[in-house]
Amino acid sequence: MAGLAAPATATAAPPATAPAPTVEERRLDGEAPQEILRRSGFASAAPAFARDLGRADSYREARRVVAREGSALWRRAVDRAQGRGPARGDLSRDDDRPLYWARLGMTRELRTWEPEFGLTEHGRAALLGELERASRGQSDIRLPRGKGVRRVLLTGFDPFTLDRDIRISNPSGAAALALDGTVIDTPDGPARVETAVFPVRWRDFTQGAVERALRPYLPRVDLFTTVSQGRVGRFDVERTNGAWRGGFPDNENVSRTETVPVADPAAQPQWTTTTLPYEAITSADTGRFPVYDNTGVTEIPAGGTEPVVRPDGPTPGSTARAGGGGDYLSNEIAYRATLLRDRLGLGATLPGGHVHTPVLQFGARNTDPATGTVTDPSFVRNRLDIVAQVRAIVAVAVSAPEPDRG
Repeated sequence: MAGLAAPATATAAPPATAPAPTVEERRLDGEAPQEILRRSGFASAAPAFARDLGRADSYREARRVVAREGSALWRRAVDRAQGRGPARGDLSRDDDRPLYWARLGMTRELRTWEPEFGLTEHGRAALLGELERASRGQSDIRLPRGKGVRRVLLTGFDPFTLDRDIRISNPSGAAALALDGTVIDTPDGPARVETAVFPVRWRDFTQGAVERALRPYLPRVDLFTTVSQGRVGRFDVERTNGAWRGGFPDNENVSRTETVPVADPAAQPQWTTTTLPYEAITSADTGRFPVYDNTGVTEIPAGGTEPVVRPDGPTPGSTARAGGGGDYLSNEIAYRATLLRDRLGLGATLPGGHVHTPVLQFGARNTDPATGTVTDPSFVRNRLDIVAQVRAIVAVAVSAPEPDRG
């Protein structure tokens, strides 16, 4: 199967001691993740995967299990979010968290698996990479062929800041599940949306996960948008993205403070710019949350040494310290995606950029992580409203006249 070639030594080496679960995987044993899995019907995913994996008597068979079950988990989450099949629990269908926690259950099983045929460190890493990509929809992007339909690519993120509140959900991931494979009717005809979800981990971005996932598709789409959770009570279309990591810990509790590492750093710009139709988006009535054209950045001016906040974008020759979307992985996925757009020679023709959703909040009586429940009516209503507004924003963006960028 394409993309699943095993290292030549994957089955030749003697069994190695399996690595320990990661920081993310160790959170699985908490009460809230277990409740989320149980109330969504996803508690069975990891045990079933472990049984199938345990029957694999070769690396080749293990690859087949990983690819099949990773893709099945993504499709199961999408189907549940879009109302297909049984809910298998009382947790609302729009919830993105079952996919996140079930995936971690599966990666933990694979990470600690010690097959009799032997598994090298490189071979295990290849299997884990395939499981990640398949279960995030990155291997399931199916753009329609022919004329008459527009093609949209949208990405979301996993939940994050889990040590602050392990119950947290990410509406960008929920939007990805709700919109994957759907068709939006626009005045210019139908638009097909394909989606994928990315981890909140610095190392995946350093290893080129964004470029690897998006490069085959950007030349074939009519619009793309990366989406993440941003500020309270508002959407933002981020005008400018910066080449800087500000150090906030990721889901593995790893911090990175440095220039965004990319291929060909000698030709790396400090800033990239959205080509989304921000004027059309911000002037349209897309839902209950206001939508802003966010032009602010933080820079070190040319010849300077200290960061300066600029409300109207960067000045010539400045060094990035934060894009409009900050200096975390939401800014970085926007920077990487728009830099890839430009390096592919699509900057003048392809609308693309980043949208920040409002922070998804629990109800007023359910804000304490220590005593609160994993869901409540306000929480569900807020997520549904945010997801619906993401869909409306995409509809406006894909219908907007192309601006004159000459």
